[in-house]
Amino acid sequence: MGKILYLECAMGAAGDMLTAALLELVPDPEGFIGKMNALGIPGVSVKAERAVSCGITGTHVSVRVGGAEEESFDADMQGHLHGHGHDEEFHGHEHEDERHHDHGDEHGHECGHEHHHDPDHGHDHDHGHGHHHHGTGMDTIRHIVGEHLELPEKVKEDILAVYGLIAEAEAHAHGMPLEDIHFHEVGTMDAIADVAAVCLLMNEINPDEVVVSPVHVGSGMVKCAHGILPVPAPATAYILRDLPIYGGEIRGELCTPTGAALLKHFADRFGPMPLMKLKAVGLGMGKKVFPAANCVRAMLGETDAGADEVIEFSCNVDDMTGEAVGFAMERLFEAGARDVYTVPIGMKKSRPGLLIRVLAKESDRERIEGCIFKYTTTIGIRECRMERCVMQRSTETLETAYGPVRVKKSSGRGVVREKLEHEDLARIARELGVSLQEAAKLVQ
Repeated sequence: MGKILYLECAMGAAGDMLTAALLELVPDPEGFIGKMNALGIPGVSVKAERAVSCGITGTHVSVRVGGAEEESFDADMQGHLHGHGHDEEFHGHEHEDERHHDHGDEHGHECGHEHHHDPDHGHDHDHGHGHHHHGTGMDTIRHIVGEHLELPEKVKEDILAVYGLIAEAEAHAHGMPLEDIHFHEVGTMDAIADVAAVCLLMNEINPDEVVVSPVHVGSGMVKCAHGILPVPAPATAYILRDLPIYGGEIRGELCTPTGAALLKHFADRFGPMPLMKLKAVGLGMGKKVFPAANCVRAMLGETDAGADEVIEFSCNVDDMTGEAVGFAMERLFEAGARDVYTVPIGMKKSRPGLLIRVLAKESDRERIEGCIFKYTTTIGIRECRMERCVMQRSTETLETAYGPVRVKKSSGRGVVREKLEHEDLARIARELGVSLQEAAKLVQ
């Protein structure tokens, strides 16, 4: 059995929401919160509480710095390099219906703050609590994570990789060198707690594969220190490049840079929910009220060890020689194809042609598509995802009087098979001047 984690981001993603969703999947959530509070992140305390959205109950995680919850936004990081100076911010403890009424975008994101906690999808605040966090560069992040946090090395590496994605996005958005980037929204203690929590939870859950749904990013505009920007904001959009995203009727920024970076770092692939036997479900709630349940849903399941998902690529050609087709097949196998085969077909204008089919893993998709276009004459490729039931396979080596001979073994569904490796038998047959059948008898 393989363990698979599916993250459903129908309402985007933020660090605190991902933390809360994953928290519901671990055996001892209270113990995990205690572990977070014992890390010694300066001035930080983490709290988990039950929350309701659209009638369903999940978990909301809040981070307090110096006893005050940092109800600000990790929304768009553009304009965060130059401080406060906003008169338009709203207090984070307004009633949900008041916040919903007061803001043109439902999230109420007021970008450009030097505060840095994930938005909970709707935190609004002012600066009355007097906290002022100065910009923090990657060197400081590395020092805090590497020297002050008692975490497994793998978790530390994950945290720094996530921050690396965010720093790269900021540098690109601002047109600045990476070393000049200073985090305001995501750089200080409460945001470190968010990122560390998700990385530590992923380490504890330890899935064999992480699949993420297409990400809902929201729509409309978001108000920032230096003006009004489109959703997704530039830094978020940069992180999410090459990934499947979509907008919708909900106005506001649903996916934050921290959420985007965490998804990009941990996802093995993006797509629909895979076939699995569901074992646990976690709901990580935001605080804002929407017509749809404001949550990230984490689904932990098991896949049959004999199950295998592949993509079947198909194309039709009628203007390739046999030699060219053979060469293309060789290149496709070298690119990672699991199988390549051809089928004779009749095409338009009564022309004989070939149907070329390639089976490959999702992780090899771009490389396989490139090879098909490069080495065949097709101008279009059809793709179909499918599940295979495969036998467990292994290879052993026998030491014989004729040299080593590999034995390929397969088993599953009560069936066991063994087969001598053809190339090894062919070598023996050539050396002894006998047939393959005779070589097999000698080895056996």
